[in-house]
Amino acid sequence: MSARPESYIPAAGHDFLLPLYDPLQRFLFREGSLRPALLARSQIVAGTRVLDVGCGTGTQAVLTKQAHPDAEVIGLDGDAKALARARRKAARAGVAIQLDEALATALPYPDARFDRVISSLVFHHLVDADKRRALAEIRRVLAPGGFFLLADFGRPVNWFERWLAARLERFEEARTNLSGGLRDLLAEAGFSAIEEAPLYSMGFARVWMWRAQA
Repeated sequence: MSARPESYIPAAGHDFLLPLYDPLQRFLFREGSLRPALLARSQIVAGTRVLDVGCGTGTQAVLTKQAHPDAEVIGLDGDAKALARARRKAARAGVAIQLDEALATALPYPDARFDRVISSLVFHHLVDADKRRALAEIRRVLAPGGFFLLADFGRPVNWFERWLAARLERFEEARTNLSGGLRDLLAEAGFSAIEEAPLYSMGFARVWMWRAQA
């Protein structure tokens, strides 16, 4: 079991909001656009070893295993209650995935353990120091030739996103995302061939995707 720091934010923000986590993901965060996009860009084949960092209630991990039953899929999250929901979700779907309780800043896996690491809508919860620690850990557990696929809030595109970003940038957790600094942090962590592109708008924020080679 992980030792959660005082600054740790549970999957739904607060434990009592956890029952709302999946509905919010579907409707507010446009999960129907996010999940298939992540799956398609993961380029998973039989035998691919996949880690979902910050898996929450396991939706992406379950979807990945359903689409690629011959891949190894592990989900990791620091929220034990969210993981309990993920286990029930996997059981209902009839898929076998491993679900581990730990933090992105201290991954409990050996070097070069995975071919793909994915993470969605997690990094905007982390202060910059923890972003750097998490990226270093993700780089460490990726095998040569593997890549990291990250989806999260990024630079605003339209006037309303820019207006809101100007008010949110005072929060350290959001500042690097909204200023377009995640690419620099990926490079600093030793990733190469970094690609980034806006994925879709949530109305109040823009979700971007980054692909970075180990």
